[in-house]
Amino acid sequence: LSNSIKQVKVPSVYFLNQEEDSEEEPKLKYERLSNGVTEILQKDAASCMTVHDKFLALGTHFGKVFLLDIQGNVTQKFEISSVKINQISLDESGEHVGICSEDGKVQVFGLYTREGFHDNFDCPIKVVALHPQFTRSNYKQFVTGGNKLLLYEKNWLNRWKMSVLHEGEGSITNIKWRANLIAWANNVGVKIYDFSTKQRITNVLRDNVTLRPDMYPCSLCWKDNTTLIVGWGTSIKICVVKERNPTEMRDLPSRYVEIVSAFDTEFFISGLAPLADQLVTLFFVKENSEHMDEEFRARPRLDIIQPLPEGCEEISSDALTVRNFQDNECRDYRLEHSEGESLFYIISPKDIVVAKERDQDDHIDWLLEKKKYEEALMAAEISFKNIKRHDVQKIGMSYINHLVEKGDYDSAARKCQKVLGKNMELWENEVYRFKTIGQLKAISQYLPRGDLRLRPAIYEMILHEFLRTDYEGFATLIREWPGELYNNMAIVQAVTDHLKKDPTNSTLLTTLAELYTYDQRYDRALEIYLRLRHKDVYQLIHKHNLFSSIEDKIVLLMDFDKEKAVDMLLDNEDKISTDRVVEELADRPELLHVYLHKLFKRDHHKGQRYHERQIGLYAEYDRPNLLPFLRDSTHCPLEKALEICQQRNFVEETVFLLSRMGNCRRALQMIMEELEDVDKAIEFAKEQDDAELWEDLISYSIDKPPFITGLLNNIGTHVDPILLIHRIKEGMEIPNLRDSLVKILQDYNLQILLREGCKKILVADSLSLLQKMHRTQMRGVRVDEENICESCHATILPSDMTRPFNVVVFHCRHMFHKECLPSPATIHGVQFCNICSAKRRGPGSGILEMKK
Repeated sequence: LSNSIKQVKVPSVYFLNQEEDSEEEPKLKYERLSNGVTEILQKDAASCMTVHDKFLALGTHFGKVFLLDIQGNVTQKFEISSVKINQISLDESGEHVGICSEDGKVQVFGLYTREGFHDNFDCPIKVVALHPQFTRSNYKQFVTGGNKLLLYEKNWLNRWKMSVLHEGEGSITNIKWRANLIAWANNVGVKIYDFSTKQRITNVLRDNVTLRPDMYPCSLCWKDNTTLIVGWGTSIKICVVKERNPTEMRDLPSRYVEIVSAFDTEFFISGLAPLADQLVTLFFVKENSEHMDEEFRARPRLDIIQPLPEGCEEISSDALTVRNFQDNECRDYRLEHSEGESLFYIISPKDIVVAKERDQDDHIDWLLEKKKYEEALMAAEISFKNIKRHDVQKIGMSYINHLVEKGDYDSAARKCQKVLGKNMELWENEVYRFKTIGQLKAISQYLPRGDLRLRPAIYEMILHEFLRTDYEGFATLIREWPGELYNNMAIVQAVTDHLKKDPTNSTLLTTLAELYTYDQRYDRALEIYLRLRHKDVYQLIHKHNLFSSIEDKIVLLMDFDKEKAVDMLLDNEDKISTDRVVEELADRPELLHVYLHKLFKRDHHKGQRYHERQIGLYAEYDRPNLLPFLRDSTHCPLEKALEICQQRNFVEETVFLLSRMGNCRRALQMIMEELEDVDKAIEFAKEQDDAELWEDLISYSIDKPPFITGLLNNIGTHVDPILLIHRIKEGMEIPNLRDSLVKILQDYNLQILLREGCKKILVADSLSLLQKMHRTQMRGVRVDEENICESCHATILPSDMTRPFNVVVFHCRHMFHKECLPSPATIHGVQFCNICSAKRRGPGSGILEMKK
């Protein structure tokens, strides 16, 4: 045997498969056809068999035909001859059978009537084939094959008419009839006859003519109504019958055959059958002896191959251990198949083996055999509709046991969630098993915690185990497990006992605080959190509204985290007042400043009563924010602030306070004398925009060249630089004087350009507005009966339009009867609307007069 194949024995199924440790799963499973078949083959030998979806028909070497059910039980027996039955043929309905034997007998009859055709020929008849629709009255036809291919048809007189379809090419060894196509094989090759056109349409020649056709017969199989598979020797050809183009017919048949795939195999072909787009092939195998230079007959092989245009691909290969395989020749094997169920029957003289595609159960069994439990479990869950729940659990438990045996306790525990599901009894059993092997920690994180729960004692047992060996793990479980899973008081007592041995253990103290929280003893939890300075103290206060409990603990909270504490106090002023916080922090001014500073940033007016106090706090602890505080506060006493700033020599703050109190000259003096910062002095003078300040600044700077440079560079837009230049002493060296003068000239030129630009814009706008006003005043003004006199308030137009009248209409749209118009307000002959001129001179200037 080849090294890639090894014998495997399974109850009632014997075959050789790939190596046991192979990761490739078999495609087929095998079972020996037994029951009545076993008894038949003990006394006789199988020569042929035909498969129908409902039953099997078995022919023997002693001339008998047995009808069998699919389990191999005999349902009918026919004594046909005393010699070998060569072929049995059934129509599609399974109601008629054709039988031929080695002594020339041919019988075609109904299984329920026995009426039909019975004849003896003077030569062996190798094959017979019924028309697929033989049951129907107009299809009473069949063919036989010996030295000739003979067609028998029943005519209208109910007599059988015989005609020769083909002869002269040796014995006919195989016939397959499908729809209107008859395929047969003789010594020369394979032919196809089109029964509908009465034409022979192809001749596929035999490749290896050195093989005896009686020892290595041709295998034929129709895949569908137009695809014929031919296997002969070691050659396979797939032929497709196609319709010929009508323009190409001439004297040719209307159909032709195209060989779409052809390839050679390693072994001799004994049978073929289709499996979807693949082929199931039965091979007769001869192998060389390891000790003698001779061949011996090996086990037949059943391969699944994938045909390709120029070759094939082997999908699977199984070597079958059939009975007496050492004595069999290639012609002794046959392969029949049931199209409805993908069943394949391997027939040999002393054995019949049934091969079928492996189903999901077989797939799962193989995975379990290979210890691929994860894949088996997934496959079982996918097929859950067809597999009982306890079977899935059984697979899962096997997987868990395997993982435990390997020592992979975490994976085993993780699989418990999927496998054990809602079975609380199994859960508890697994917990106790993990306790026995010392692996409670592994299963702890996977225990049920939702609506389905184990007994509290189970959870408590695990908590006690962690408390004994792993404080961190214990704390993690307390955080993750709902408090309802276990007896909280019992665990609190256990933790308290451990703290007696280790009273400063922060992990145990934190866990005890969490347990107190579960038990709603928040005051005790708060004490522990504050003692530990635990970050969750603020969350605890917020979540359980513990503000009344922290009024005397404000200093502790701020010592822990000033920012969080202040934010919490300010966010909950309705629960802890500002006055209460200030009172608690009175002895800790640095903390008080933090609180009041944040309060001021949120609202400049809320803590106004403490603004005077804040001046000293800012001066002591936070000078950078003192000046912004002085700027923003409107409640700060300026004299007190000035006193504190002068005491501490805070110049910038003092300057601001002096300027705010109106003493700008003193403020400017401090900037120049103490800060000696000309830029700040100039900025200060610009802010105040006071001519006297500019004079003081110039006077102070006139003997200080650096100050003069600063003034020359910056005062050009506020003070005439000539005033400064005239006061500079002759011969004084001034740094960067040239650059300063250039800048003054540039600034002057820029001012001139700006003025000219503004003038142009002003003139253009004035002209545009004048034109617009002119166009407006040139428009007519509608006067009708709806208008009234602004003086007498009567209708502006008289009722009798035939009489003369005078109306005065101003451009402002006010209208008067001329006689009602008051004494005219005129300037150089221009009359103005009295109403508008009382407000301003403008649109009402000018007049329109209507006369009639």
